[in-house]
Amino acid sequence: MKRLWTPWRKAYIKAPKEKSTGCIFCEKLIAERSSDRDNLVLVRGKRAFMMLNLYPYSNGHLMVAPCEHTGALELLDGATLKEMMLLVSQGIRALRRTMNPQGFNIGVNMGKVAGAGVEDHVHIHVVPRWNGDTNFMPVLSEVRLIPELLPQTFDGLLAALQAEKPKRKKTTTKQPGKK
Repeated sequence: MKRLWTPWRKAYIKAPKEKSTGCIFCEKLIAERSSDRDNLVLVRGKRAFMMLNLYPYSNGHLMVAPCEHTGALELLDGATLKEMMLLVSQGIRALRRTMNPQGFNIGVNMGKVAGAGVEDHVHIHVVPRWNGDTNFMPVLSEVRLIPELLPQTFDGLLAALQAEKPKRKKTTTKQPGKK
C-alpha cells in the first residue's frame, strides 16, 4: 500500500463545500479586493487579471484571464489581448525571480475537447518547469507533488510583482535664489 502524507489538505477536507453555479473567474473579479489573497488574485488590470491556479500542475502555476466573460480568444479586442500578454510576461519575470524555473509551458485550452476545465472563460496558463521536475509520481501514480503551500507561493509572487512596479521619483523644485 502506498501512503502520501498531506496534512495541509485537512483544512480543505473540513471546510464547507459550496457548489458554485457561476464562473470561477468572474466570481474572483466581483469579490472585494480585500479577498484577493484568499482568491489567489495577484494582479487586477483594466481588461485582464492574473491569479494562481488553485489546482496547480506545479508550484507557481499562474492563469491570466480577461475581465470579459468569453470562452473564445478570438472574440477579445486587441487591447485586452495585449494586456493579457503583458500580464503573462510580468508573471514570467516574477516566477523567474522567486522560483528560478528553467522553462515554462504557456498555453490556452479552448473547448472541452482541448482540455479546458473552464470552457466559458478563456484563460492562459503559465506553468513554470524545472529540469528533472517530471518524475515517476505523475507518470505512474497520477500524483503531483507540490512542495510549497499556495499562500506561500502567493506571498512570494506578490512581493516580486510589487517590486517591479515603477517607483515615482521625488521631484524637487528649485526656488529662485536658493542653492
